[in-house]
Amino acid sequence: MGETILDILFRGGQPVAAVPGGSTFNSIISVGRTGLPCSFVGYTGDDIVGRQVMDFLRDNGVGTGHFQMRQGEKSAISLAFLSEAGDATYSFYSEPPHVASSWTLPEMLPGDVLLYGSYYAVCPGMRPQVEQLQVQAARDGAIVYYDLNFRRNHQAELEALMPAILQNFRQSTIVRGSADDFDVMYGSRDARDIYNRYVSPCCPFFICTAGAGLITICTPTGSYDFQAPLIADVVSTVGAGDNFNAGFCCALIWLGIMPADLLGLDRDGWQRLVEIACSFAGQACRSTENYVSREFAKSVADNFNA
Repeated sequence: MGETILDILFRGGQPVAAVPGGSTFNSIISVGRTGLPCSFVGYTGDDIVGRQVMDFLRDNGVGTGHFQMRQGEKSAISLAFLSEAGDATYSFYSEPPHVASSWTLPEMLPGDVLLYGSYYAVCPGMRPQVEQLQVQAARDGAIVYYDLNFRRNHQAELEALMPAILQNFRQSTIVRGSADDFDVMYGSRDARDIYNRYVSPCCPFFICTAGAGLITICTPTGSYDFQAPLIADVVSTVGAGDNFNAGFCCALIWLGIMPADLLGLDRDGWQRLVEIACSFAGQACRSTENYVSREFAKSVADNFNA
């Protein structure tokens, strides 16, 4: 569940690519390419960009039964300016997200994964639908994976948004954020301190990523550090975190992990999940697309289905 944006990528001041994006949108495209059954809850404008987005979802194996094209609304656009290292600085052009009364939400099964996050998950306009989907996920026995993805351009709204963020913590099985997110929110990049002070009172499982640095997993029974693998030939980091999420969620399903199994995972178990997540993130960084390639997705899925 999340926003849909057309990402226009610039390098050296010139546009080099235009691809459908949005944090969880990027994730679901990679999931769809693996062949796992999936559905995207979101919306776009009923315009040429929106029609291209709808076709793109379907072409990549993503269910669109809960995805709307809204008449009279313009599709959102972001400009991503890439540095020589492939890191991006963003400018966003969109209307405030808001719920439509005709929206329907999917049913889930035990072991399914609900992935949601970003500003979309905390802005006032989307709260009714976010909260309803959280309740359904808990009722249906799904793992709820919340990616903060809290960007600095929303820092002035942090105080107003904090109640929704904390409510999302409480309604989620796993909270994932980057060190950059927590630097904006709490003025700290110390994953264990953030878990102990802010996350653990609300949510038992926590993932903190730090780009090419350490990935820290915190749980009620212990915490673990894993070094992010070196990525050669980086083209764009726009979808890195989104594809980490996609790989992690795919791994949960491929390995048959249920909510009750998470507490029993040891270091090796978490490492297996992180390795798959990092493989997705690394592959996405090697192109101007925001997702893993079809060939990579099929290869990874075939390894689990063999």
